[in-house]
Amino acid sequence: MRSDNRSRGLFSGTGLIVAGLTATLIALIFPIWSYADRSGTGVDTLNASTVTTQYGALSGLDREFITKVRLAGLWELPAGQQAEVKGTTEAVRTAGEHLIEGHTFLDARVRNVAARLNLPLPNQPSDQQKAWLQTLNTAQGEEYDRQFANILRLAHGKVFSVVAQVRATTRNSLVRDLADDANTTVLDHIKVLEATGLVDYDAIARDAASASAPPITNSPAPPGPSDDPGSPMPVTPSPSFSLPPAARGPEEN
Repeated sequence: MRSDNRSRGLFSGTGLIVAGLTATLIALIFPIWSYADRSGTGVDTLNASTVTTQYGALSGLDREFITKVRLAGLWELPAGQQAEVKGTTEAVRTAGEHLIEGHTFLDARVRNVAARLNLPLPNQPSDQQKAWLQTLNTAQGEEYDRQFANILRLAHGKVFSVVAQVRATTRNSLVRDLADDANTTVLDHIKVLEATGLVDYDAIARDAASASAPPITNSPAPPGPSDDPGSPMPVTPSPSFSLPPAARGPEEN
């Protein structure tokens, strides 16, 4: 009887060990199988959002970047015009000049790229960019200088990382060249804004620490016919620097 009990105990223990090993093996295999077969992975998203062009593959991130370059000019150019008038120091007015020159150049570049890729472009700033402009519109004197330097420096710091990501990963030659130009321009603007002596680096560090980079979403549709977005929003105080509307379709040689 004791021998039978020992045998049953031995078999019972062996069964538990085998069951445990089987469960462990399944746990190791299942994530590999499920990840390989499921949709929604980073590679799946990249493939789904990428279209083919004669200049190389164009990803959703590439299209998002092109849109952001245009949007940057739509609010930073009028901000630069305003700084030339409202800035109380030479450094702030100089920063305004750099914004005007940089975004006049970049906007011409991005409109050319978008036309060659047959991509639509916005002609008004985003709601957040409009809010930034409104803050600058109401500020006066030294408070204006401080708001100008910090709002623009914070915005440029955020876009700087996006430019680097696009430059490192894009497979499209037009986007690669545009990223080179954007990188040079954004870095120049960061330097002249910091040269005002008004940038609050602690606030920038806190903002970076508290906010994770949002995923790229709502990128423009793949190349194709689109409605004319209309004229750009009027800018002040120097209408001669208003950006032309976005071109549509490939430019003729």
